[in-house]
Amino acid sequence: MTHLPFIVASYAITLVVVGWFTVDAWARMGRARRRLAALDRRPQR
Repeated sequence: MTHLPFIVASYAITLVVVGWFTVDAWARMGRARRRLAALDRRPQR
């Protein structure tokens, strides 16, 4: 019996989770920037 399927599955799950965290952080940053721009009354450069 080889452990290769389990190793591949663990790497795949890790990549999916890291990818999800990356996309979520990127989306949160965009929302935060839009909220800050709505609150900030100073002229934009």
